Amino acid sequence: MRSTVRIDDDLMDELRQKADQEQVSLSRMLNRTLRAGLRTGKSTRNSRRPYREQVFAMGEPELDLDKALAAAARLEDAELLRKLATRK
Repeated sequence: MRSTVRIDDDLMDELRQKADQEQVSLSRMLNRTLRAGLRTGKSTRNSRRPYREQVFAMGEPELDLDKALAAAARLEDAELLRKLATRK
């Protein structure tokens, strides 16, 4: 089958050099390269394991996290009172 594709100049130079080294036509070298790339892509895609995050038990939270803003405000108030007490 014939098809027109645009190949970057540096890739075409590499293909030509490799074809000359192996004494095969440019078309044959291009077909070999495409086949090898497609095979590698398939095996890599199928052999990847899904990413799993490692999980650690941290125990029960010390604060009610449903009211986190209120807890943050209480902590801020306590810090302000501490600073006022030490006159900083």
